[in-house]
Amino acid sequence: MYKVIVFAGTTEGYEISRWLSEKKVSVLSCVATEYGARALRESEYLKVQAGRLDQEEMKKLLKEERPELVVDATHPYAVEVTKNIKTACVQTACDYQRLLRGRSVYENGAVYVESAGEAVAYLERTQGNILLTTGSKELRAFTALSDYQERIYARVLSLPSVIADCAALGVEGKHLIGMQGPFSTQMNLAMLRQYECRYLVTKDSGTAGGFWEKYEAAMQAKATLVVIGRPREEEGDDVFLVKQKLAKRFHLSVRQKVTLLGIGMGSPETMTVEGRRACQEADLIVGARRMAEAAMQPGKAVCYEYRADKICEYLKGHPEFERIVVALSGDVGFYSGARKLLELLREQAEVEVICGISSVVYFMAKIDLSWDDAKIVSAHGRDCNLLAQIQRHRKVFAILGRGDSVKMLARSLTEYGLSQAVLHVGERLSYPDEKIFSARAGELLEYSSDPLSVVCVENPWADAGCSTHGLPDEAFLRGKAPMTKAEVRCVSLGKLMLREDSICYDVGAGTGSVSVEMALRAPLGRVYAIEKNPEAVRLLWENKKKFRVDHLTIVEGTAPEAMEALEPPTHAFIGGSSGNLGEIVKCLLEKNPRVRMVINCITLETVSEALRVIKEWQLECTDLVQVAVSRSKNLGRYHMMMGENPIYIITCHKGEQL
Repeated sequence: MYKVIVFAGTTEGYEISRWLSEKKVSVLSCVATEYGARALRESEYLKVQAGRLDQEEMKKLLKEERPELVVDATHPYAVEVTKNIKTACVQTACDYQRLLRGRSVYENGAVYVESAGEAVAYLERTQGNILLTTGSKELRAFTALSDYQERIYARVLSLPSVIADCAALGVEGKHLIGMQGPFSTQMNLAMLRQYECRYLVTKDSGTAGGFWEKYEAAMQAKATLVVIGRPREEEGDDVFLVKQKLAKRFHLSVRQKVTLLGIGMGSPETMTVEGRRACQEADLIVGARRMAEAAMQPGKAVCYEYRADKICEYLKGHPEFERIVVALSGDVGFYSGARKLLELLREQAEVEVICGISSVVYFMAKIDLSWDDAKIVSAHGRDCNLLAQIQRHRKVFAILGRGDSVKMLARSLTEYGLSQAVLHVGERLSYPDEKIFSARAGELLEYSSDPLSVVCVENPWADAGCSTHGLPDEAFLRGKAPMTKAEVRCVSLGKLMLREDSICYDVGAGTGSVSVEMALRAPLGRVYAIEKNPEAVRLLWENKKKFRVDHLTIVEGTAPEAMEALEPPTHAFIGGSSGNLGEIVKCLLEKNPRVRMVINCITLETVSEALRVIKEWQLECTDLVQVAVSRSKNLGRYHMMMGENPIYIITCHKGEQL
């Protein structure tokens, strides 16, 4: 007894039969000819029965085997066979499932007719040889052509009975091609050229029936495709939906194979041969619309989705797809979603990764620049502090993500005195309307770019900055606002232990000496300078511009109120609290309980208040140091050391610090 009987007259029928047997579901696959039998290899769970069955024979078979389900995967044109299968299922109370080929996507350049008779009527008005691929059963209709023996080259199965029938109709010799498919585009093209055919006649046999390969060959040979439409519309499901229903019915577990594929820039020419092969073998293509459409192949299912969790959810719900390609822009290792997908998919699928050509490799080759000495970042959907990178590196490559990205970058560079920096811009790389040009920043202040763009900035004035803390006090614009002196600033910033991506607060920023050095030490982070004094705020803006620290944000107001709308900090320097130290520390800890704080105190009363706050919030006091600095002063030919006010530097935090 078989669980499923498949009437497998098509490629999809063979596929369903093999698929079920691989899942250890017992299948009897009924095929009409020995050709069909040879297309399937018998196994423990798959048996093949060759030979045509009439309605009574079908009914007898179903009564004897009592299958749980009958799958009708016969050819779309086998109308009578489908009718017999349905009737036999009704009379034996067997569940029936119709498997239909997906209708081909029609393109321009083809003539569509309803029947073979209409095709003959059309061809009668034309001249030129005809490659007829509709099979021997339709050949008789085409003998109505007045000169059919000269024009028609009929491709049929190489069975002796078929060859004899064709010869009886007057089609023989070089006009009769006995071959078994499937036929590739190249094979179809070779036949069209060999026999100098100007027309190719086919039925709409769907993608699996070779329609697309015939279409492609006809277009390449500049031959007209004559398509005979399906005789009637049927209700049924495609192969993937049938697999989904079978998986649910028989509780089948499927181990999916997922390929994370870097598709290159987006045009077919920039996809690797390995990548194209993966797409051709896939059941399903997944990705954001641009990527998925670039990877699409005829007859493949598609899911437009780029969010990793949603992709995993979709694949879990569609076990009918066993070979999946997730199309990712450029290369999977270059600012790609592959990392998160790998983490999530490894639990539910077999995953492989196929690299692609990244935009940096493609673009830098186009502009004849090396990229091994470039700083490479992405500003697409993220904050990469691009200006800070340009300030520190002579060559910066960046992926952009908005139509105004080039304009805004050019304006920032010009504002900070870098209007002569050269911008190499690439838009819609690899597409027919690709655009690549170079200009100085000052020339692009109003330029509207394509959102799909990249830039390489050459800045010969780049300065990597000091390797240690402690810029000279004279380097800052000071005015009358208070400033943390170089020696104290150096110790305080050393105690903060900043990282390059730290989120920093400078509370009571004054002229901004600490804020600026924070920004220079954290080029991938962000710095917020909180200051209430208008004169100090003015100096902050001037120092920000002088040191080109675009990722320094100036917040005018009194702490902690001015801090409430800011993002949580990883580090905070408190140089002035205006008597609000307790409230400031509370605000910082509420935003991030593990924030690392350095507090500068001038008076013993402030030290006492700081220690009280530390005890109140149960902070770990890393250390408390006093820094007393003396500076030399020239008195004639002598140097006299003059003492500065001693400063108490307190470092504190809550919990472990990295």
